[in-house]
Amino acid sequence: MSTTKIGLIGLGYVGLPLANLFAKKYAVVGFDIKPDRILALKEGVDATLEVEKKELVNVLKKVDDQENGLFFTDQSLDLKGCDYYIITVPTPVDINNQADLTPLIKASETVGQVMQKDAIVIYESTVYPGVTEDTCVPVLAKTSGLNYNSDFFVGYSPERINPGDKNRSIENILKITSGSTPEIAKQVDQLYQSVIVAGTHLATSIKVAEAAKVIENSQRDINIAFVNELAKIFCLMNINTQEVLAAAGTKWNFLPFKPGLVGGHCIGVDPYYLAQRAQQIGYYPGIILAGRRINDSMGDYVASQVIKLMVSRKVPIENASILVLGIAFKENCPDIRNSKVIDVVSALQEYGARVTVFDPWADPKEVDQVYGIEAVNQLPNKKYDGIVLAVAHDEFLSINLKEIKKELSVVYDVKGILPKEMVDKSL
Repeated sequence: MSTTKIGLIGLGYVGLPLANLFAKKYAVVGFDIKPDRILALKEGVDATLEVEKKELVNVLKKVDDQENGLFFTDQSLDLKGCDYYIITVPTPVDINNQADLTPLIKASETVGQVMQKDAIVIYESTVYPGVTEDTCVPVLAKTSGLNYNSDFFVGYSPERINPGDKNRSIENILKITSGSTPEIAKQVDQLYQSVIVAGTHLATSIKVAEAAKVIENSQRDINIAFVNELAKIFCLMNINTQEVLAAAGTKWNFLPFKPGLVGGHCIGVDPYYLAQRAQQIGYYPGIILAGRRINDSMGDYVASQVIKLMVSRKVPIENASILVLGIAFKENCPDIRNSKVIDVVSALQEYGARVTVFDPWADPKEVDQVYGIEAVNQLPNKKYDGIVLAVAHDEFLSINLKEIKKELSVVYDVKGILPKEMVDKSL
């Protein structure tokens, strides 16, 4: 019987699936600072849709069993007595695209106030190399009064959650692990090995693990920036980008990246972390920041293309009705964090258009709180001057575009999933 107790801090898209997985084998205390989130989880309701109610109810039923189970709380004192603390809080950027480590520091303070001697604190939040040991460890030491690598230890195991992906569940994604001493590294690795079916990769140091994570998404960002630039070039040549990529994709080693709006909490953020650290040590990361500039420009670009199409058909732009399909940062997922669709919406509104956002997955209240715009979960019964498919939700494939188009309406397909005969232009 396992007596290991794990405290998990941050119950979002990363933390909740991890807590649920560990709770099948260990006693887990799931902590989040949002009381509403805790109340919902205690009822088995996960607003992120990452963990089904049946699964949550099953682990919650075992709370009284000391061997395993999951207990949700927003009271930090409930975290006392844990052997491991796993921190999975967000690591966003500020309005200047600088790393905002505030959630990470506050989570470290929370853990430092409750952890006891010999505790191991594992970070999963994406950071640039050095944050765990140079920023988080001092906070842990100061708030706990304990000494690093003698009284307490740390590890780093970067998250690889893919929101909305039901095929790659957390236990089926290989995990990178690391620790502050060789012995602790092995212990951290063994902890994850006990629940991760896909296995683990033990990195040689915490900094190596941090660097591995931050370049995973930076690599994808750069590759998407390349095809986004190609899309702009081919548009000027009146060549269909999707058809070009389909043809080029017949070569065995061609990388299948597609153009699009690059948002979310990873690909659109992580490169800034790496770039910031590079600049701190005296190196200007040209390719990384060039990729970011291209991808950050795509919202305005899409809006300008829609407006040009409307102008070419002599559709008045002022007060034109435009339907934007999707506000989530990716398909079949309610996650709206750092969604670049808002850039399209804002640009269209600046042109004078009246924009309706329809997303069957997103929470309208959250959209209003985060972006200050109205979103609807039901498609309004009206016709539009312009239609922009921004997110590839499955539900959008069944929309009868003929019923919502006006005679001169334009249809712009960012994702390239609509029937070609219904689309005026795609990215």
